[in-house]
Amino acid sequence: QVTLVESGGGLVQAGGSLRLSCATSGLTISFSAMAWFRQVPGKEREFVCAISRRGAGNNTVYNDSMKGRFTISRENAKGTLYLQMNSLKPEDTAVYYCAATRMLISVNRRQYDYWGQGTQVTVSS
Repeated sequence: QVTLVESGGGLVQAGGSLRLSCATSGLTISFSAMAWFRQVPGKEREFVCAISRRGAGNNTVYNDSMKGRFTISRENAKGTLYLQMNSLKPEDTAVYYCAATRMLISVNRRQYDYWGQGTQVTVSS
């Protein structure tokens, strides 16, 4: 059974930083492309960033609105995915989800097979 559990969300002031973690089990994350998505009420789940699976060069891809502020990384030995978020803005407020797919890499949420339950990030102005 595959499980993904996010942590590290919370309340932060604009300009601040947070580091989200996604602990996995039942999954070899080096053989999975991993991603972060986010969602606010009433809107579709939005792609944040992704990192490719082994064999695809450990490539990363970012939503343009987060490029330069967010960094995705993973620690394969721990089965953990991270999202370092800097220079946070109020519009970054959302529930953040991690996801996994056996594709090489994808920005399409429909191509992700496994999801965590999400962690709330709130950025105050």
